[in-house]
Amino acid sequence: MKEDCIFCKIAAGEISSQTIFENEEFRVILDISPAAKGHALIIPKEHYGNIYELPEEMAAKVMILAKKLTGHMTDVLKCDGFNIVQNNGEAAGQTVFHFHMHLIPRYKNDGNQDKLCWNHLELSQEEMKEICQQLRQ
Repeated sequence: MKEDCIFCKIAAGEISSQTIFENEEFRVILDISPAAKGHALIIPKEHYGNIYELPEEMAAKVMILAKKLTGHMTDVLKCDGFNIVQNNGEAAGQTVFHFHMHLIPRYKNDGNQDKLCWNHLELSQEEMKEICQQLRQ
């Protein structure tokens, strides 16, 4: 636990939250500033600043839990879809530097269909090939 981390304190139960799921490794809470009805956060109880620090085994467990919860939440909330969002670094929109994953239920005609978007780039085939070559392992 990192002493000055608000999500560490929430995960440990030191700060109250609307907890919808908890086990030894995670606490899942409703977001206090939700993008939609039922917006939840998966928070590991151990501190990891971002996905780069997250061990692979924990990353796998996060995805398994996200799959389980989105299915349950879809049944209960009757939502029409889901966004699963995970930001890393300030440039990507991370504001709390403790790894967490957003589970955002989506509803048809909720007025937010275009809220999770970005400007699309137009890259030439040469630029795409160069990027592809740089990224191949």
